[in-house]
Amino acid sequence: MARGAARGKKGNFVIRFLRETRSELRRVVWPSRREALNMTAIVLGVTILMAAGLGIVDWLFTELFALLVR
Repeated sequence: MARGAARGKKGNFVIRFLRETRSELRRVVWPSRREALNMTAIVLGVTILMAAGLGIVDWLFTELFALLVR
């Protein structure tokens, strides 16, 4: 019987967790399509700029070390 009681508590926990999760998701203020697209464009732009910057720094260090090794 102790096993059955333990399962009941575990089942209640899962059900309660799912109900609370659904309740929280209803309270979320989701961005509009336009806001989501704007934020996505910003993230992609910053990512491209960072990749280009790191690529340039990598190239500069490669050239610098090549000069030092010669």
